[in-house]
Amino acid sequence: MNQVLKVKFLDLAYQYQLIKSEIDSSIKSTIVNSAFIGGEKIKEFETAFADYQECNNCISVANGTDALEIAIEALNFPKGSEIIVPANSFIASSEAVSRNGHKVVFADVAQDTYTLETKDLEKYITPKTTAIIAVHLYGHPCDMDNLLKLSKKYNLKIIEDCAQAHGAIYKGRKVGSIADIATFSFYPGKNLGAYGDGGAILTNQKEIAIKCKMIANHGRIEKYNHEFEGRNSRLDALQAGILLVKLNHLDSWLSKRRSLANKYIENLKNTSLILPFPKGDIQHSYHLFVIRSKYRNELKKFLEFHGIQVGIHYPIALPKLKAYKYLGNASDLEISKSIDSQVLSLPMGEHLSENEVDYVCNKIIDFEDNKY
Repeated sequence: MNQVLKVKFLDLAYQYQLIKSEIDSSIKSTIVNSAFIGGEKIKEFETAFADYQECNNCISVANGTDALEIAIEALNFPKGSEIIVPANSFIASSEAVSRNGHKVVFADVAQDTYTLETKDLEKYITPKTTAIIAVHLYGHPCDMDNLLKLSKKYNLKIIEDCAQAHGAIYKGRKVGSIADIATFSFYPGKNLGAYGDGGAILTNQKEIAIKCKMIANHGRIEKYNHEFEGRNSRLDALQAGILLVKLNHLDSWLSKRRSLANKYIENLKNTSLILPFPKGDIQHSYHLFVIRSKYRNELKKFLEFHGIQVGIHYPIALPKLKAYKYLGNASDLEISKSIDSQVLSLPMGEHLSENEVDYVCNKIIDFEDNKY
């Protein structure tokens, strides 16, 4: 009888054990100093993360969704503006548009990168369009050159949604440092994840940075001197300390992810699966390793039966959601509306061994041998 391994999709407990002494020391120092809100840990993390992402300003906030909402608010678009969002993403990318009083315009994605398809993106632009949200989905950078050309041609803002792309690189530049403003999530499962929620906004423009900071802090810079009504969105100092520890290990974790991704690609290159091949001069961060199969649901059950945890990101294209029924089901989103029934996320992370990746690949090949 073949041996059945238990292959975890993600293992944050394993990651904690790797850096336990550093994490425990950081948490203890925060508690001993009773510096829970604001303070030096927040400033230290904001500086370190801005430096890592090669950007001038970092504003830490409570979560990635807040980061998007605040970023859009800070850009001060006319109410009812149209903002283009990829149809294949998590709902936060579009939710932040609607909750700022603007209209979501869904655009299709490229079938090889799952990021915005830029070759025909102009057809979605109207006189009311003010911005494009460039989601670096799964960790693959968007086609930023063409997005920046469109930005210049039509006087649009480009918002980088980097929730899944910490450390990803586009033509020698870290994502998050390329466009007008960028947002990050530190949800625990991210490549750089907190032990709770967290987020950040990056921008090279000082005035926008100040506006974001004020929005996130009740419309103020100085205590009690509120210049407008804002909101309360802040990263806890405990989480900032944890993120500071993890940031020092991020590059080695990314290197491991890229190595494992290459092994997946090499092992599965002769299958019928559509694999993630990094396109152009980029470095994928492989937050997720997403394949496509026309037998997705059967393959998922087969792998789970053999002890392999998998995921689906995302099972319903955004325009198909009940939340966006009022927009109509756009007929030209051919790729986005078809891949949601095919995508499957395989285990990925620094917890995986090469033997475990080989096991996953062998089971996929076994499945295909029986299917074909």
